[in-house]
Amino acid sequence: MAIQPNSSYNRRKHIIQQTAFGCFRLLSYGVAALLFFILGFIIVKGIGVINWEFLSQAPSDGMTKGGIWPAIFGTCCLMAGSALFAFPTGVMSGIYMNEYAKDGKLVRFIRMMTNNLSGIPSIVFGLFGMAFFVNWLDFGDSILAGSLTLGLLALPIVIRTTEEAFKDLPDNFREGSLALGATKAQTIWNVLLPMAMPRIITGLILSLGRVSGETAPILFTCAAYFLPKLPDSIFDQCMALPYHLYVVATSGTDIEAQMPIAYGTAFVLILIVLLMNLAANSIRKFFENKLKQK
Repeated sequence: MAIQPNSSYNRRKHIIQQTAFGCFRLLSYGVAALLFFILGFIIVKGIGVINWEFLSQAPSDGMTKGGIWPAIFGTCCLMAGSALFAFPTGVMSGIYMNEYAKDGKLVRFIRMMTNNLSGIPSIVFGLFGMAFFVNWLDFGDSILAGSLTLGLLALPIVIRTTEEAFKDLPDNFREGSLALGATKAQTIWNVLLPMAMPRIITGLILSLGRVSGETAPILFTCAAYFLPKLPDSIFDQCMALPYHLYVVATSGTDIEAQMPIAYGTAFVLILIVLLMNLAANSIRKFFENKLKQK
């Protein structure tokens, strides 16, 4: 005779499960609602100052008039410079850690240090950048020093993402490529890297999303309070949106007149990060579609 399951137990189990799922769903909706509330608050406060003059001119009249074009240009230069440093360096480091380095105490120590590096406060990176890039290497307060400092800030995320992306690839691909006569370098470049690229791009998005809003590193290495013209080279200082936002919101002769500009600056910074993420997602989907076609 078959034993009938306890209906009350199953009902209680179902209620607990539905309650847990409801809590998770409520938390997810709460996070999304908080995000939309923050974005809506910034948009409502800052949309009134967004016009062509605001986007194409330099600040004037003690930061109470004019625009933020030098800060936009400087922010794009810093993000591009940090990506040019962090992306190839991080990808090559991640490939070496997973494909070439033998697992042992040294590799585990490097992984631990990489994880710890990602948790160091950004102001520490700023102090290091000032001491090493600005003073010791004599780059001075420049776009180059700021980009390298922000690149160091982004580097741990790119390294760990690359390493995990290669680690999750099945060994069959490596073995099949080597069996066909390809060298290890050819296997990595032609087989593994294209397959891991979507996840590597995700790591780059996360790293650039972090560095785009950092103020402390650029405060010590490149950011200027006000520059009436665009920088001529990578050895010049530049304005940047995060530092400009901080200056406009906390100092000046007329804080009330400057606050709409501060919200407008925050709105533009969010748009730049959004556009950058959309571009990176397009690149990631390109690689994903290319893999599906193959």
